[in-house]
Amino acid sequence: MKKFLLPIVVSLLFITSCDDNMQKGAGVDEEAIKTIIAKNPDLILKVIEDNPVKFIETIEKASQKAQIAMAEKEKKKRLEELEKEFKNPKKPEISESRAIRGAKDAPITIVEYSDFQCPYCTKGYEIIKDLMAKYENKVRFIYKHLPLTFHEHAMLSSQYFEAIAMQSPEKAYQFHDTIFENHRSIAKGEEWFKEICEKLGLDMNKLAEDIKSDAVNKIIDADMEEASKFDITGTPGFLINGISLRGAYPLPAFEKIIKRLLEEKDNS
Repeated sequence: MKKFLLPIVVSLLFITSCDDNMQKGAGVDEEAIKTIIAKNPDLILKVIEDNPVKFIETIEKASQKAQIAMAEKEKKKRLEELEKEFKNPKKPEISESRAIRGAKDAPITIVEYSDFQCPYCTKGYEIIKDLMAKYENKVRFIYKHLPLTFHEHAMLSSQYFEAIAMQSPEKAYQFHDTIFENHRSIAKGEEWFKEICEKLGLDMNKLAEDIKSDAVNKIIDADMEEASKFDITGTPGFLINGISLRGAYPLPAFEKIIKRLLEEKDNS
């Protein structure tokens, strides 16, 4: 704590000092102050008590500077990671047997690791919908599963999606859309899932068998393992031709990556 407060106390001593040399910028002997504080630790509290407003102002300014510095550091780190991924993109498993939305030969493949019950994933759903509308046949989408353990209906909804996909990939995405467009209703759980499936005209007997099948559970387990391998631990997480975005970033963040990928493809 002393080490943390020392620069603040030094600043306060400078601000509040009656010493003309100090006020004129002659400097502060930090080592001397450290020695004084070591012998008189209550001095820190005394300076704070005598200058509460200036202490708070100094803390706030220091906090703002630290936040700006940290944000710049994180931005730089992210840009460096992004460049590395453009040179060496991640390689998710993409089986043609999976439910794929969009043109199968699209130059851009977006893989999302998602949780049907995650509120942030509703934002991810809107982003993907906007991207596919804007880029039409240039983007294809694959929904993968990362059901979080603290979401009661996340795993079951993932099982329903994959079981539906065994009958119709198109209807699996209709189920997907219905969940995200009526997100609060997911609290109803399986009762609601069955209602959706009945409206979709699915074979309910086959669906009941497939939901708990090894085939469905293996798909979900593999998705979760893959997400972990790519350090995607929260939802939603995305790979855009292997370039990662962790979180529900705004649309321009996705477009920036897509535009660069398309430009590189045109120039190759």
